Amino acid sequence: MSNSFEKYQKRRLRSSYFSVVISIALVLFLVGLFGLVILKTNKIANHFREQVAITLFLKDEINKDILKKYQNEVGKEAFVKNITFVSKATAAANYSKDIGEDFIAFLGTNPLKDALEISVKGAFVTPVKMNKITADFKKSPLVSEVIYDKPLIELLTKNIQQVSFWMLLFSGLFTVIAVVLINSSIRLSIYSKRFTIKTMQMVGATKGFIRRPFIWKSIQLGLLGALLAMCGVIGLVFYLDTVIPSFDLLKDTMDLGILGGGIVVLSVLITWLSTFFATRHFLNLRTEELYY
Repeated sequence: MSNSFEKYQKRRLRSSYFSVVISIALVLFLVGLFGLVILKTNKIANHFREQVAITLFLKDEINKDILKKYQNEVGKEAFVKNITFVSKATAAANYSKDIGEDFIAFLGTNPLKDALEISVKGAFVTPVKMNKITADFKKSPLVSEVIYDKPLIELLTKNIQQVSFWMLLFSGLFTVIAVVLINSSIRLSIYSKRFTIKTMQMVGATKGFIRRPFIWKSIQLGLLGALLAMCGVIGLVFYLDTVIPSFDLLKDTMDLGILGGGIVVLSVLITWLSTFFATRHFLNLRTEELYY
């Protein structure tokens, strides 16, 4: 009879530990997911910003050597990600292909101009910076016209700021929810051992002595939950890198390391604090209050 009861108690204890680990893992996985989005927000935003290009239409009959020198000078600017020369013949061929008709044969001449297509780094794609960059280009004696999609840049900047704000807000809110959920799981686990805690206290064990094994066990469960959460996040990163390879998620090992470290620190901190306050609560209760 005694052995059956002990086996039942062990099964109940393992079930309790399992539910705590799963709860911690699920909550930390969602926290890690939000953390990944926050860390990658700037990279994703830059990906969309860099789709915007500046086109410099050049004046006619520029010496090739001067043009090459100017292209090299522009290519060395801090804001330039990539620069490509597009001759007016190439531009005419592309335009004829788009409209499905040879407009040069109709006009008798090619009205287009040689151009430099400049891909700008994401950090510089803001209304203020782009206005300054294009104003400098207009001062060049080789440039006849500068074109870029100003309304698109203003829309992108506005939307990215709004998305970043709401992501930070929701991440903060979700972190609070995560703390509450993990704390509840830990308190329920400690609640099932409240009579053991009071018995140890009644035979003379100090509060620190009673609290120590509970804290250590909770930290172990938290670390196990963090490990499961990190495996889930890493699996998701591998999947996203396959589906959207342009984001290069796997190459940012520093960000992934920070995210993993954050998940571990959060799990240890929450489980330690939750166990500390839960055990303190039951240590301070009178014996008759344990039944309520």
